[in-house]
Amino acid sequence: MMRTTLRRTVGTTLTALAALTLGASPASAAPGGAPPIAQVRTLAAGDTVTVVGTVTTPPGAFASSFLDVGFGIQDRTAGIYISASAPTDVVPGTSVRVTGSLADQSGLLVVRPTSIVSLGPVDAVAPRPVVVRVVGESTEASLVTVVGRVTSAVVDDLPYGYKFTVADRSGETTVFVNTQTGIDVSTIRDGQTLRVTGMSSQYEDHYEIDPRSPADVAVLP
Repeated sequence: MMRTTLRRTVGTTLTALAALTLGASPASAAPGGAPPIAQVRTLAAGDTVTVVGTVTTPPGAFASSFLDVGFGIQDRTAGIYISASAPTDVVPGTSVRVTGSLADQSGLLVVRPTSIVSLGPVDAVAPRPVVVRVVGESTEASLVTVVGRVTSAVVDDLPYGYKFTVADRSGETTVFVNTQTGIDVSTIRDGQTLRVTGMSSQYEDHYEIDPRSPADVAVLP
């Protein structure tokens, strides 16, 4: 299914959000400890939440299909996507505290932030190696790595990006390549074995992996 009206509607809504505030020091963060992201993920859309996690994707890496300049964060329990409507200067490997409201964005659980506070650099999050069938709600917004065989030709879904499927013995999943990532899909062929790393994501009724950069897609012998 083409990423058309739903994504455009989300983008229009996001432009109406209040401007973000990006702090420079933990002193301006919300008082007290934030709950684990896994616990936040059990709450209802519309709830106001505060989460703390490590940035895992460059802000705006998925802008062509998410229609925002957001980014993923992750702690030891889970990940969640921060659907930012204004640019931030956080980078992967930065710890952040985010306050905002939970929302469903075309199937993906997100936080629409009112405040983003940088807490400084931390160790980068290592992707979790998984079999394809694990890619789903339990991994949503976390970094994963799969190794699988390409089972479809690359489909042009511009201006949003490109998509293809990979499979291992456990199942099949979609890989969605957003245009901002600079990933060259012209050499990807049906039958190749790839190692794909990216944010485990969801679009409407299916789960997918969204790689972040050319380094996230490697052809294996």
